[in-house]
Amino acid sequence: MSMSYLELSDVGIEFDTNGEKFRALRNVNLKIQQGEFVSLIGHSGCGKSTVLNIIAGLHQATEGGVILQGKEVSDPGPDRAVVFQNHSLMPWLTVRENVELAVNQVFKSTKSKAERRDWVLHNLALVNMEHALDKLPGEISGGMKQRVGIARCLAMQPRVLLMDEPFGALDALTRAQLQDSLMKIQAELGNTVVMITHDVDEAVLLSDRIVMMTNGPAATIGKVLSVELERPRDRLDLAEDPTFVHLRQQVLEFLYAKKHDEGAAARPSLEAVPAASKHDGDDHTEAA
Repeated sequence: MSMSYLELSDVGIEFDTNGEKFRALRNVNLKIQQGEFVSLIGHSGCGKSTVLNIIAGLHQATEGGVILQGKEVSDPGPDRAVVFQNHSLMPWLTVRENVELAVNQVFKSTKSKAERRDWVLHNLALVNMEHALDKLPGEISGGMKQRVGIARCLAMQPRVLLMDEPFGALDALTRAQLQDSLMKIQAELGNTVVMITHDVDEAVLLSDRIVMMTNGPAATIGKVLSVELERPRDRLDLAEDPTFVHLRQQVLEFLYAKKHDEGAAARPSLEAVPAASKHDGDDHTEAA
């Protein structure tokens, strides 16, 4: 395989909390190819957002580092755009102005004013939001705000799109619509995407690979699952697909085993529970 597009090499991080050292991550190694869609999944506190923040340049790794197209990244930059769960739009700017802000920041010296204006409209059209150009964030729904947040990131033409539970706060129907939009956009643009999710079905539906994290502290990658499902993918067809069902089961078993480990750690008197910390933990699926 050719050199990885994005590589995390022996990434670890420690935080100082009230004078105490807290180790959030250790030995995180991951190679991502250009155009790949990778999901990070794991229990709360397993360091998923920390991994994303290190790739974004918002946190500095204590050990190891991140290489993007052969260059180490240590600061935030427009080559890595982040879609947050809470959209983070400027409430006093219209939909158009929110996207314009990012476009002007990245393309001020390379695109003319007219080209920038067209580019803003093009990216809003990608997420079906061209009808709401002059509305303020307070005048549109949560799902529409997320669409604008995605358009703003796409408009920066990032090498990597980082998404931190982008659909976590949305109702099921809106979430499904946005997942479908994201699959369509990624098929069209070939973006490299790293997404955090808590939703197993979402991870299997959208991803080429699912990276499952062990519990924190000192979290690391427990298992990486390849999603061998043809694209384009249709959620209704996949619901009955045996491969989809099997992949979903593997992720659930891993997460269940990790929860089981956590419970065992919290109850040291119960010695009968096998430790799965050294292994993936995916085989430990005893009934509760």
